[in-house]
Formats: sequence, structure tokens, C-alpha cells
Amino acid sequence: MSLGVLNNLNATYAANNLNNTQSNLSKTLQQLSSGSRINSGADDAAGLALVNGLQANQMALTQSQTNAQEGVGLLQVADGALSQVTNLLNRAVTLATEVSNGTLNTSQQAAANQEYQSILSEINNIGSTTTYNQSKVFGAGTVGIYTGDSSTTSASLNNLSISTLSSTNVGDTAGAVSYSAGQNTFFDISAGTGSTGNAQLTDTLSSTTMTIAYKNPDGSTGSVTTTGATTVGGLIDAINASGRGLTATFTTASAAGYGAGGSDTGIMISGDVNTTSGPTTAGLQQITIAAGGKDTSISESAAGGLHDSSTGGIATISYTASAGANLSSNNLTTQSGAQSALTVLNSAIADVAAQDGYIGAQINTLNSVGQVLSTQQQNVQAAQNAVQATDYTQASSNLSKYEILSQTGISALAQANSLQQEVTKLLQ
Repeated sequence: MSLGVLNNLNATYAANNLNNTQSNLSKTLQQLSSGSRINSGADDAAGLALVNGLQANQMALTQSQTNAQEGVGLLQVADGALSQVTNLLNRAVTLATEVSNGTLNTSQQAAANQEYQSILSEINNIGSTTTYNQSKVFGAGTVGIYTGDSSTTSASLNNLSISTLSSTNVGDTAGAVSYSAGQNTFFDISAGTGSTGNAQLTDTLSSTTMTIAYKNPDGSTGSVTTTGATTVGGLIDAINASGRGLTATFTTASAAGYGAGGSDTGIMISGDVNTTSGPTTAGLQQITIAAGGKDTSISESAAGGLHDSSTGGIATISYTASAGANLSSNNLTTQSGAQSALTVLNSAIADVAAQDGYIGAQINTLNSVGQVLSTQQQNVQAAQNAVQATDYTQASSNLSKYEILSQTGISALAQANSLQQEVTKLLQ
């Protein structure tokens, strides 16, 4: 091998290897100090994408547990209020039983009736003033408790429905819980006749009526009609307040699972709902929307119209019930009136128990959901940790390896540089 000074190849090799060693040493030190194996896309692009997705899942699951507990808090407020109503009804039963005996004189009956009317007033007061987070608890329509891991397939909505509480409606009867496995109905407003662009929440409606037909578990049919909505946003609010366990949101067709509509905007209605021709089974069966044109009306007959989607929907739990007992028409001014009041009061106590039973069941449901979410979060966190966390055994071994290579690399580079000095001896 000839000697030359034009290119010091040995030094070049040593320098390249030393640079690689320093880069690996720096990466290892970063993993050890951060606790994370993946600190940038350069470390593991596929792993980073997976970790980011798992992090989103974990954050959504954490918030979903909070959502479930907030739902439990709402239900517990209602449960406490109904316990007081039951106490009031028990006192009313005592008064009605006393007056039914016939041993009281007129003034004593009037005094008992006065207390009875005070009880009815207090029931009205409880129904109108019981709040959670500054919102009414009784008769506020459906309150959707959303849980999920941020993906479409895991989304779930428990539409809590706490009936109005007053002396004319104490408790509820014939309550039925229904479940929809994630079906949406999407109404494409932008695809209507005369479309000039996507609809907006503020667009004015020329027709303000939406009718939802349904069939009860006992076979009877009925409908709920929303009126008074003057804008698209107003109609969405009216649907949500219809009391049929529906959740309406303003979104795009693709987000609602109706891919053919693409970016067209409209109303997605989630819940136990589809658009078959007429009620045939228990639950919501048909949606009828008044005719009209794009942006100025929401029309089933418009081009695009009403679409069912079996994908992309939110699994929904809904609840429907009939009105409870009416106590307002009874009084204790006579013996016969007190005896009649006893019958209605017994019905009211049973209706309150039925409503409280639904509330208690939903408390248990949401607590169970919270436990499932907690387990799911732990598993997602474990999966994220397996992909992202630094393996300290391997990293420590690498640290020792690269520290030694760094020292030997520096020594080799110094040796390669010193070899060039041998040429000067030939010139002496």
C-alpha cells in the first residue's frame, strides 16, 4: 500500500463511523431522559402514528368517564328530589286517610285540605326549581350522555329523559327503554330543489313542522310534532326537545355515514329511528317532514331528501313514558273527595316509584359504563406504553455500547491522523 497525503481515507472512515456513533448515542440519551422510545417521526413513523391514535383514544376515554359521572350527578339530583316527593305524597296519604274517616268537622277538613294544597304547591316547586348545572332537571327534554374513544364505531349516547314534575304530572307510567345499534337518519338540506350551496344553521325555514310517527310497545301509535322552528338551528333544537329520545346535529353527509352526499350539509338524527313506510314495530318508525325547497324548508320530497345510514351512527339508548298521575283535580274538603284522592295518591306513589326506578337503573348503567371505560382506558394505555415507552434494559445496553464506540472512534480518528505524519519521515 502506497503512502500519500491527498486523501486520508482512514480518517474519513473513522470520522463517518464516529458521527454515526454520536448520532446513536444522542438518540439513546434522548430515549433514556424522556422515557419515550419514539420522540419524532424519524424514530418510528408508523409507531408514532399508532401512538398518536392511542393517545387520542385515551384522552376521549378519560373524558367519557367524566361524562358518565356527570350524568350520574344529574340523575342523583333527580333521585333526591323524587325521594322528597315520595315523602310529601306519604304525608298527603295520611291527610286523605284522616279526612276519609268522617269524624272531622268542616273547619278541620278545610285545614287538612289547606295542607294538602301546600303539598301540591311544593311538588310544583320541586319540579320547576330543581336544577343541575343551572339547567332544569325535570321536563328539560333529553340529555344525551356521550361516551366513546373518539372513533365512530365506539360512540354511544344515553339519552336521559326525566319527565316533567308537577301536580298535574307526578311520576311517569308505561316507561320503555329502547336501544338503537348506531343507526343515523341524515336529511340532506343542500341537495334540495334549487340548491345554491350548502345550508347553514341560520337559514330560514318556510315550513316549521316536523312530525315523528311512532308505535308504542302496547301497539298503540302516535306522533310528536315540532312547531315554531324558524331556522335550521331552531328545528334541530325542536327535534332534541321532542321527548322521543332523538339527537339531532348539524353535520355533513359523510360525517353522518351517508357517503354519497359528501360534503353536503344537513341534519343527522340519531336514535331508534328509520324511514320505513309507517309504524310497524315498537319504537320510532317514520319521519315526515313538511314539503318545500332548499334552505327555506326541510323536505322529504326534495332532491337528495331523507337518507338512512347503517354506518357511522351512534349507538343510542332512549326512554319513553306516558304521563304520571294528576293530583290537581282532587281536594280534601269532603269525606268522599278524600277517598277519591287516596286512589289517585296511590297511583302517584306508584308512578314516582316507576320514574325513580328508571333513574336508578340509569345510574347503575352509567356507573357500569364508567367501569368499562376505565378498563378500556387501562388497556389502551398499556398498548400505548408497549409501543412508546423506552426499554431501559436495551437502552442502557446501547448506551454502554455507543459510549465505548465513541471512545474507540475518537482514538481511531486520532490514530488515522497520526499515520499521515509518517510521510514526513521519508522527506528527512
